[in-house]
Amino acid sequence: MSLNVAIQMDPIEAVDIDADSTFRIAESAQARGHALFYYTPDMLSWRRGRVIARGRPFTVRRVRGDHVALGDWTEVDLSEQDVVWLRQDPPFDMGYITTTHLLDLVGPGTLIVNDPFWVRNAPEKLLVLQFPDLIPPTLIARDLGALRAFKETHRDIILKPLYGNGGAGVFRLTEDDRNLTSLHELFSGINREPLIAQAFLPDVSNGDKRVILVDGHPVGAINRRPAEGETRSNLHVGGRAEPVALTDRDREICAAIGPWLREHGQVFVGIDVIGDRLTEINVTSPTGIQELERFDGIDVAGAIWDAIEARIAARAA
Repeated sequence: MSLNVAIQMDPIEAVDIDADSTFRIAESAQARGHALFYYTPDMLSWRRGRVIARGRPFTVRRVRGDHVALGDWTEVDLSEQDVVWLRQDPPFDMGYITTTHLLDLVGPGTLIVNDPFWVRNAPEKLLVLQFPDLIPPTLIARDLGALRAFKETHRDIILKPLYGNGGAGVFRLTEDDRNLTSLHELFSGINREPLIAQAFLPDVSNGDKRVILVDGHPVGAINRRPAEGETRSNLHVGGRAEPVALTDRDREICAAIGPWLREHGQVFVGIDVIGDRLTEINVTSPTGIQELERFDGIDVAGAIWDAIEARIAARAA
């Protein structure tokens, strides 16, 4: 099966070829003989009933500093592509949301991964609310009184922006911390969105586990251990990736959420688990597949393409 594949992503010239999941997905597609086309979100448009992307065909190679060869600029009707990847990183703002609306208008003959309707309607910090028995005590609120009451109940909490990413704006407020009001003022001055508060999970000192699911099934996990003196375990703020095995509890969580992900077109998903609690379901631009491949030899990108090709074959049958 040879497919025409368009990838909507941030500038490909700037990716880290040893860590970027989109690069690994493109590399795997190329090895299978799929034709690749790349464009950035600002090059997406709707014209006379067609969703058009202005971009360039490309090939990749695992050579640092010389990892991509780009062809001539051209415009592509995305309905003529077999697969379109929605892979730009957050922030999950109105620009991001608008691209999901445009991709919704691409013809039904094109498979969009992950399904943009549900990427838009089930962002990571909200999707977990559908599984209240799996998550730590959680509050979504803008009202300062509600936030104060939550902190009084749980004493040690994590406070973060609802649509943030990469660990930005994440604060731990211990029992004696008096910064809640100031932080509320800070966030309220930036946007009109609610905040998310969760009870602090001491197990984070042992790491924040990223479990990768492909078409709703777990394929493996990596552990992200926070740096000394740091609450956040995100790799780009100093967290350290290390190998880890899936536990029975991890599999239980995946069994609970996997059918929903599969039925709603979320082919490549990364969930975050601290101890025995689910904290996020990442559907926008999950990462971690290169680290998992290095640690455990699991070809996650290959499994993703197997799932995509199976979906396309099922459509054609």
